[in-house]
Amino acid sequence: MTDHLSTLIQAVEDADSSYRLLAAVQELAAARLEGAIPTLIAALSYNNPGAAVAAVDGLIQLGEPSIPALLEQLDLHNYTARAWAIRALAGIGDPRGLVTLLGVATADFSPSVRRAAARGLGMMKWHWFPDDLLEIAQEEALEALLFVAQQDEEWVVRYAAIMGLQALARAIAATHPDWRSRIQSHLEQIAANDENWAVRARIWMAQQHLQTEATPTPAVVAKPSPLSATDWQTILEKLYDRKKQEKLVLAEGDPRRYRDLAASIAQPSDGVQV
Repeated sequence: MTDHLSTLIQAVEDADSSYRLLAAVQELAAARLEGAIPTLIAALSYNNPGAAVAAVDGLIQLGEPSIPALLEQLDLHNYTARAWAIRALAGIGDPRGLVTLLGVATADFSPSVRRAAARGLGMMKWHWFPDDLLEIAQEEALEALLFVAQQDEEWVVRYAAIMGLQALARAIAATHPDWRSRIQSHLEQIAANDENWAVRARIWMAQQHLQTEATPTPAVVAKPSPLSATDWQTILEKLYDRKKQEKLVLAEGDPRRYRDLAASIAQPSDGVQV
């Protein structure tokens, strides 16, 4: 297996044409070997969109093992590579990428990066979150997506935020019907005020889907979270830091909400998967 991986990686490094690079990255991605992650991430920065797409697909297929390297190696200078990396984070939906997606969606200078993040915010693996942290995380995602959908200057980013809002509305249908109604109300306002026909059309599509899905469907049994209590504490701390940096008033006006939750996550109840 090690020799096979080395051969695949060498083929990427030795590729002397766009076609050969694309083929080599595709083959490396198809192998689904965790040892390929650094090379797949490196391929995001090559001037080869086809290879980048193949690398993103490969990272998404590998899933959670890709997350630490993606977060550590986000290229702050190459916005094209960063956009591809954000697409991978969004496609995987791992909660460890939540705060990165929140920050990028609302503040990155590149429209392509904001677009990828906004779309991904609605498609997190929400079923992995502990119940109390789930509410905080979804509230942050909702506020960020509403901001982007109404304030971003680029229509493609607003379009992506509508997609994120639709996905989030579906995710919270059973637990927060009031939030779902809030999303639908905001969609109506945005449709009335947005001047771009594509954004308005996407809103109408989202409204139609949400109306036909008015009755929540039973939850599907899914793979349990592989994240540890330490992972959840780190996510919580990052969300708390984000709140402080934005100088927002915390829900209930009390930061102890975060500290108390951190303590409960550190000592999970018997039988609770965290």
